[in-house]
Amino acid sequence: MRALLQRVTQAKVTVNHQVVGEIGPGLVVFIGVGHGDSETQAAWMAEKIANLRIFEDEAGKMNRSVREIGGAALVVSQFTLYANSEHGRRPSFIEAALPAVAAPLVETFANLLRQQGLPVQQGIFGADMLVEIHNDGPVTIWLER
Repeated sequence: MRALLQRVTQAKVTVNHQVVGEIGPGLVVFIGVGHGDSETQAAWMAEKIANLRIFEDEAGKMNRSVREIGGAALVVSQFTLYANSEHGRRPSFIEAALPAVAAPLVETFANLLRQQGLPVQQGIFGADMLVEIHNDGPVTIWLER
């Protein structure tokens, strides 16, 4: 499982000109599922993301988690996190799990984030999404498990 986190002041996802998810301060979590991923990886990822200290405290140091600041998460499925561009000019996505496996695991991951105490909004799995991000910092973190 791979996640790309972006600390944001606000973000939203639009599908077919309709906002389907929107948050204020918090994290946009682009999540990709690979072959062999399971709820074990999703649980690790959810706990790590909820408690990762990447928000500033009163001294300006990255010392607070998204939970501690009362932030939210916007979860966006993104199979392209598994792109392999080593050969040729067109990326290969064969390392990404098939939608029948990935979609339920993305939903499980979002629910596990909720269990960590985060308000969670989501994009729509497999949809053509327009993601608007106001990256704060910018702070972008890569996680893989």
